[in-house]
Amino acid sequence: MFLTFFEELRKAKVPVSIKEHLGFLEAVDKGLAGMSVTDFYYLSRTALVKDERHLDRFDQVFGHVFRGLDYVDEILAADIPEEWLKALTEKFLTPEERAEIEALGGWEKLMETLKKRMEEQKERHEGGNKWIGTAGTSPFGAMGYNPEGVRIGQPKSRHGKAVKVWDKREYKNLDHEVQIGTRNIKVALRRLRRFAREGAETELDLDTTIRSTAHKGYLDIKMRPERHNTIKVLLFFDVGGSMDAYVRLCEELFSAARTEFKHMEYFYFHNCLYEYVWQDNRRRHAERIPTWDVLHKYPSDYKVVFVGDATMSPYELTYPGGSVEHWNEEPGAIWLQRVFDIYESAVWLNPVPDDYWLHTPSIEIIQKLLGDRMFPLTLGGLDGAMRELNK
Repeated sequence: MFLTFFEELRKAKVPVSIKEHLGFLEAVDKGLAGMSVTDFYYLSRTALVKDERHLDRFDQVFGHVFRGLDYVDEILAADIPEEWLKALTEKFLTPEERAEIEALGGWEKLMETLKKRMEEQKERHEGGNKWIGTAGTSPFGAMGYNPEGVRIGQPKSRHGKAVKVWDKREYKNLDHEVQIGTRNIKVALRRLRRFAREGAETELDLDTTIRSTAHKGYLDIKMRPERHNTIKVLLFFDVGGSMDAYVRLCEELFSAARTEFKHMEYFYFHNCLYEYVWQDNRRRHAERIPTWDVLHKYPSDYKVVFVGDATMSPYELTYPGGSVEHWNEEPGAIWLQRVFDIYESAVWLNPVPDDYWLHTPSIEIIQKLLGDRMFPLTLGGLDGAMRELNK
């Protein structure tokens, strides 16, 4: 397995030497990682990765090679015994059984009931339809089913029905070195441009040189500043959750944008824009950037591009505390409206095919806020978005 791990890292272009691999094996042999999967992960990452730009590729290879190793993520913000959160089994329900399960009756009722459960429950619970536990139909817990609930202690989404997620979740930075599969993405982005000559005079001005030479009778070389695209862009990327399926497409767009736009800033968010954003997913809890700081720093002549599937619980857009990850003081729709009020040129690129948009309430809400400036993340959609931003 360790040899496969080494070979897969090399295939993923993570520069790992034989010496580093042998050092890693020696550390494992001496028991430095113990029996902890987390310790083993950090030991291997420390021994085999020399440059933080390769961390994402390392994580992908690690997850592929050592798939099946079980661990329990630490839980944030909830004083819940860890042993309660171990998923011992999984219950599969028929479509008829699922149809019989009803939501609790709205956001306020859901949060009120969760608070009562936390106060009343004294022990671990498995199955059933009331307590916080596993493999049941309760709105609170893991590895079960409920059409509207709070997910607690489950490593990833299964049915996409949770309206709040009470877990620590790790997201990956987009890799700007990903090679574009087709030049068409760059071609589409090039519609968004406004050229100006700026900087030092480093480029030969052939026409002026010819005219001046003919007028003076001797060679008179004229130089001029190079032309640069002066368009300024703010990119906001939705990461994690349902966006994991579109990472490759977003990386291609990200890589192309960095090539085409000299003046570009990017930020990450999850599901919807709230009071803070971040630029490094590995440190998103420690290095948050207040959204107000972004709106105050970058003037209104910036072009704004949101990239995300806009697929979430409507509570996230319309209710305080609706975010799946934290308690937001203001609904997401208010923050989006602030952006659209400041930046007249703003679009949303959605990787979900537009045939499915009408079936998702949150997409309809964002479309109304944008004034129908949401475009599919296709070559045709990119072309339309760039034309919109050029108006």
